Amino acid sequence: MTNGAEAVTIRNIDIPFWRIVAILIKWSIAAIPAAIVIGILYTLIFAILGGITVGVMEGLGIDFPEVPTPPTAP
Repeated sequence: MTNGAEAVTIRNIDIPFWRIVAILIKWSIAAIPAAIVIGILYTLIFAILGGITVGVMEGLGIDFPEVPTPPTAP
């Protein structure tokens, strides 16, 4: 190293098992709202892209096939 700093090697980290479990549980709980926000963002993005696609296809005169309705029970 050219700046005079010494190299450091970590050989052992002593963290209790249950402390690691607690940290992982906190991360899991914190990930739930993040996943909801990301899901909402993806929904908005794909809704906008779908609307643009439909608008372009209608502008080009491309017809969408009609979706048949299922028969009703008597």
